Amino acid sequence: MPAWKLKGQYLKNCNCIATCPCDTVGIPYPDKHCEGVNGMRIVEGHFGDIALDGVTFAFTYHFPGPLHEGNGTLQPFIDERATPAQRDAVLQIMSGQHGGPLFEIFSALVSNLLEPQFVPIEFSFDKVARRGRLAIRGFAEAQAIPLTIPATGGSQRVRVQMPDGFEYKEMEVAQTLVLQGSGPIIFSHKGTNANLAEVEHTNERLVA
Repeated sequence: MPAWKLKGQYLKNCNCIATCPCDTVGIPYPDKHCEGVNGMRIVEGHFGDIALDGVTFAFTYHFPGPLHEGNGTLQPFIDERATPAQRDAVLQIMSGQHGGPLFEIFSALVSNLLEPQFVPIEFSFDKVARRGRLAIRGFAEAQAIPLTIPATGGSQRVRVQMPDGFEYKEMEVAQTLVLQGSGPIIFSHKGTNANLAEVEHTNERLVA
């Protein structure tokens, strides 16, 4: 098994309420299903001797119930600027066949894996400001903005730590200004959950 590492900026956007109860009690809310789009810009990474620095990848997904019940549909995306070797490396990591808890778990829960697409991906990320944007041309768009305090309209900051998490160990909670899926996986939400995290995944474990 080749050693690999993905260290970078991770933006998660889903249809749950803020903080995402799938991360806490394991049950989506207020909907009974789970759907959205997640993406990562790799700041430092490799798969064996293939450098992955600067590559952006993402995936849209839909699960008919709680994630642990499986039967999910997922479509991978890799920014078109990635080389053929980088594309293959990221897809191999995402397959879950080369370790890494996040990808092993997702591969076990997804029963319908759609054809990967190599398209333009726009990615912006400011964890401190709780703002981010992920746009996959022709397929999906998500924009994260800070939570607000209803009584004052001011900005609300919430940070969640998950020491034993498999996706991230700490994330800033935000909300979606836009969450649209227009490809094979269709969704439309606003004011739902968004999370921003700086992560480091390896073939052995989640480091951060």
